[in-house]
Amino acid sequence: MPTQYIFLILAICFEVVGTTAMAASQQFTKLIPVLILVVSYGLSFYFLSQTLRVVPVGIAYAVWSGLGIVLISVIGLVFLGQKLDFPAILGMSMIIAGVLVIHLFSQTSSH
Repeated sequence: MPTQYIFLILAICFEVVGTTAMAASQQFTKLIPVLILVVSYGLSFYFLSQTLRVVPVGIAYAVWSGLGIVLISVIGLVFLGQKLDFPAILGMSMIIAGVLVIHLFSQTSSH
């Protein structure tokens, strides 16, 4: 697997950890989740910036934000008891389809 994709996967994972910590911080009133949030987002942006050495910013950001949305929604569903209705599931399916189209068919996904 090329390094830029490893960096992008790490950026997505740290973004999801940071967003999960944000929910756990209870509006920034819990210190440990806030610290996890800050460190995770810092690492996420660092790895995203490393991805941008090879992958165009629009493509990298689309994948980073799109997969982050889907993963954090799954975490909300499984661990936080949040519900997803059919339109939400349909929309997230479209996000995943968009990421797949970019990587399978686009010539701009990397330099």
